[in-house]
Amino acid sequence: MPADRLLPTHEAEERVAAAREFARRELLPRAAGAEAGGELPRAAFRAIGQAGIFRMPHGADETFEAYLQVLEELASAWAGVAFGVSVHVVSCLPLARHGTPEQRDRWLAAMLGGARLGAFALSEDDAGSDPAAMTARAAARPGGWMLTGRKAWVTHGGAADFYTLFARTSDDRSRGISCFLVPGDADGLRASPVEGLLGLTAASVATLELDQVRLTADRLVGDEGAGLAIALEALDTGRLGVAAVAVGLAQAALDAAVAYAAERATFGRRIVDHQGLGFLLADMAAAVAAARATTLDAARRRDRGVPFGPQASIAKLVATDAAMRVTTDAVQVLGAAGYTSAHAVERYMREAKALQILEGTNQIQRLLIARDLARR
Repeated sequence: MPADRLLPTHEAEERVAAAREFARRELLPRAAGAEAGGELPRAAFRAIGQAGIFRMPHGADETFEAYLQVLEELASAWAGVAFGVSVHVVSCLPLARHGTPEQRDRWLAAMLGGARLGAFALSEDDAGSDPAAMTARAAARPGGWMLTGRKAWVTHGGAADFYTLFARTSDDRSRGISCFLVPGDADGLRASPVEGLLGLTAASVATLELDQVRLTADRLVGDEGAGLAIALEALDTGRLGVAAVAVGLAQAALDAAVAYAAERATFGRRIVDHQGLGFLLADMAAAVAAARATTLDAARRRDRGVPFGPQASIAKLVATDAAMRVTTDAVQVLGAAGYTSAHAVERYMREAKALQILEGTNQIQRLLIARDLARR
């Protein structure tokens, strides 16, 4: 059933309604098969770009609040696609915010229109929670740069048309990292797929090897040495994207549990009418509503141009923990049936676990929130 929403404008209502219809028509019928086969849905991303969804976080007449609720609707049908949308939006953000007019004119339209799929290459094997510890390097060369090293856990790795990639340009810990726009077909760039993922298996997660990848000078985005600040800014937006995906996933799990409980009967009564199970469903509904409210509070701060980093961490923490709890409870409501792939709730539970890890684990979010409290 559609989530009960309060949207800021009539245009936003139309956006969300259109996203809901697209998700039900194009995503929901394909999600289980594509996730089972690990199939990246490129056609879906092109259609989403053509619908203008990638432009929503960048348009002057759009709100991030509305974008996140569009993302929710996509996630309620296929969390992997919704997460991919968030990854692409975050990959476009550094160029949109820090690129020169010439760079934006050259590349941004195709990126936001869905013709080109992006990836965000920040993490490394020993520099995930601590990106300032990265070792991938970009050495200045006449007319440009040469990249060497390795990037880990890259969503859309091997499938992306471009990578927003961060590499060390000096040994300064915080000011020695720069941001680059790397073509997906660059010589010396190789992707090795990560096998055996528990959930979000259609996300094409890969390790990138950078073997003397040569870039022209115009591939540097923002100032040299400003890359860490650019990455952290983008991550705040990405955390809100993950939070919205988590809310949409939890809503889907709640809807599946309620529908099953209304149809299944035991001891001569629908199981939804048994108080013990009814209370469990009530707690699930409360968790979804609280996660949505927390996420939208942070989005409204972003829309107003005020700091929202701590609120983004809180939203990511609250929403993904709620999704883990709600999806686990949905499996419990369905009982043995929920433990099989005949019902989507077992996939929802696996995907919720991934969301607790992506864009900074929830332990890192707690660390960031605590640091903010200590500074007050």
